[in-house]
Order: sequence, then C-alpha cells, then structure tokens
Amino acid sequence: MTDRGEDRRPPSRRIADELRDKIESGVYAPGEQLPSERELAATYQTARNTAREALAILQSEGLAAARHGKGVFVRQRRPLVRSGADRYSKRARDKSGLSPFRIEVMKQGRIPSTECRSVTQVPPPADVAERLDLDPATDLVVRRENWYFADGEPVQIGVTYIPVPIVLGSPLATEKTLGRGSIYARFEDLGRSITRSREEISSRMPTPAEASGLMMPPGVPVIVVLHTSFDQDIKPFEVTRFVMRADLTGLDYHMPIED
Repeated sequence: MTDRGEDRRPPSRRIADELRDKIESGVYAPGEQLPSERELAATYQTARNTAREALAILQSEGLAAARHGKGVFVRQRRPLVRSGADRYSKRARDKSGLSPFRIEVMKQGRIPSTECRSVTQVPPPADVAERLDLDPATDLVVRRENWYFADGEPVQIGVTYIPVPIVLGSPLATEKTLGRGSIYARFEDLGRSITRSREEISSRMPTPAEASGLMMPPGVPVIVVLHTSFDQDIKPFEVTRFVMRADLTGLDYHMPIED
C-alpha cells in the first residue's frame, strides 16, 4: 500500500516543478542560467537523462531556452511591442534612415536584425488580391519574404506583396537590400508615400515551418497582422502579412475616436 504522502510524480516532472517554482518566485531571474544536467543529477540523486528530461519540460513550456554550448537559461519574458500609431512615421524614418522594425526595436533597448530570404513574382493570394484590387488569375505581385530578429532571436516573419506595375525598374522588384530608409523610402522614390494603414489582427496556431523557423515552444500561437498601406491618393499599394510569436509580442495601438 502506498503512503498517502508519497510523491507519485516521475522524477523528471518533480525536478521540473521545483525549477518552475524557483523561476516564478524569482530565485532564477530572466536570462539567468539554470543548473546543468550534471548539477541537477547530483542534487536530486538521479540519472543525467532524468535531469535532461526535466530541462526539456521547461523548454517545452516556453520557460527556458537552450543556448548551444552554453546551457539552458530562463527565457526573457519581455515582449517586443508593436506600435500601430507611430511605427510608420516618416519623420522618424528620415531622421534615422532605418526601417520601422529597426526603429521600434531600438527604442525598446534591443538589437534588431532582418534577413530578406527571397524576392519573387507570384500570383497574389486571394485576400491580398482583394485588398490590392487585383485579379489573382491574371495579375502578378512582387513577393518579398523577410525574417525579423531581436537580440538574435527570431520574433516574426513578414511577407510583402506589391503589384508588379508599381515597382518595375525599382530595387523593390529585384533587390534583397533596399538601402537607407528601407522599403518605404523606396516607395517614396516611386512617388508613393504611406499616409494611412489598415491592420487586421487574428491569431492561430503556427504551421510546422513557422514553428521551426521561429523556434517556438509547443502550444504557443502566432499573432497574424495583415497590413495594408495606402498612398497620398488613398490607394492601396502594398500588403504585408506579419506572423509573430504571441509569447514574444505585444500590440499597442492609439486611435482617434470618430463622432
């Protein structure tokens, strides 16, 4: 007969639970390294495989992250905030020469980096065609796929769609690197300034490719922002679908109230 007070949790779960309690109580602070497999095995008098399983549980819950060759660390929980009100400010872009993402990340004391992985011509997805007033059966768009990082950690994917006639002969149609001011400066070179935007926000679970590329722990959803840019004539000229890690992203919007 088993004693009423006997702990029936598997050893790996018991270790993980105790480490989780210490993380949540602040004994282990964000960014701090957790004990190694060897140290945990010695402390709990168990096999290193059991200690490895305990650390894997915390990683699967998004509480910890492994750094190759260094160990397992408490994950930084500070979200990267996307500001819908001023992220497309021309004044900020002209002053810094940076893209909206880089300006936003640097304001929050973090180090931004981006990677354009492809520039191609494709038929537009149906929802993109609708917002750009295109025919998906006959029209083509330039598709630009960008990955975004903060402090070296992938935080979002952005796929931009631009009607081909708008960008013929422009670096936007062919080049991965767009120079000072990035994408919106190149649109201004073509006589199109972003004067307003529409952002439609939803959430879903990530695809396997998104989860792998964004290094997402199991069970974490993504935030999807479908952004449409309008020019000075209130005509749409580009749509970008942003896919963001929900555990690393916050949204901050300021809006006037209509009468």
